[in-house]
Amino acid sequence: MRRAIAVVLVSLTALGYGATAGRADTTSTTAPTTTTTLRPRPTAPLTGLPDPTRITSRRPAVTVKIDNTYDAHPQYGIRQADVVYEEIVEGGITRLAAVFNSAAPARVGPVRSVRRTDREVVYPLGGIFVFSGGAQYAIDSIKTAPVKLFSEANAGAMMYRGSNRPPPHNLFANVSLLIRQGGRPRPPRALFTYSRSAPKFSTPVRSFTVGFASGYATSYAWNAKTASWDRSIFGALDRDATGRRVSPQNVIVMYVHYLGGVGVEGAQAQLLGSGVAQVFTKHSVVRARWSRGSLRQPIVYRNRRGQVIALTPGRTWVELLDVSEHVTEVR
Repeated sequence: MRRAIAVVLVSLTALGYGATAGRADTTSTTAPTTTTTLRPRPTAPLTGLPDPTRITSRRPAVTVKIDNTYDAHPQYGIRQADVVYEEIVEGGITRLAAVFNSAAPARVGPVRSVRRTDREVVYPLGGIFVFSGGAQYAIDSIKTAPVKLFSEANAGAMMYRGSNRPPPHNLFANVSLLIRQGGRPRPPRALFTYSRSAPKFSTPVRSFTVGFASGYATSYAWNAKTASWDRSIFGALDRDATGRRVSPQNVIVMYVHYLGGVGVEGAQAQLLGSGVAQVFTKHSVVRARWSRGSLRQPIVYRNRRGQVIALTPGRTWVELLDVSEHVTEVR
């Protein structure tokens, strides 16, 4: 919350002097002092963008697990997510955990199953977690997070099967209904800090590739017209089901250890402790370190001077890359 700015009108005093020898007559007039308090402009907690209606303050976060295989594309609702986490699951494929608060699309998906990493992601957010099902160990894990759980088993009309795709790529979630289901806190706590200024200690970058293995490498190219990073996957621009580009304002690459082995069933991204990161924002990259002391705390990203890195207001993708993989940049 920004501090209120007090604007004070300073009084002016006029002095007059009499003409009589040996005596000076002084007249003083003081205007009343007026103080005006400017209310801070409301912003959405997960994007830092203006929220004049304060709708985000009345909503929880809704995190939806989304299929990211070739057959799942184009995805629904993904471009409207405030924050998206991309994680490695079995076989080296990637899945998405898309977080909604600013927008509440009626069709999001295809929805897929929970993984152990998801508990690490949603713990500081709380709210609602939406998934198709999952192995018992993964379900037991997400049950320990402070979220309300909705799956195909208990969501009723809030989740549904579409007729335009074969299973398992045809399950969708109605976030506009799910977001009303009482998750806490409202609003979710902010995950990042924001600034419209250029970040310190940054290096210009035209594009970069996040080197997920098994054919899931993901590229981003700076789009000067939209001031955002156009995302590509499977050798083509990533477009949602409406045909619009997926193009977040920020991309964070976190180098993490996958406990149990990268791409191994049951593995979990280690999101406690610290590690190396790259923060891509405003046509540039900042070399960073990430740190997190407890599950309830958001991850913090700092530059080489130890200062918290401020993102550009807007949407953010967080790529959970294994420490054995790498990012290729084009300057």
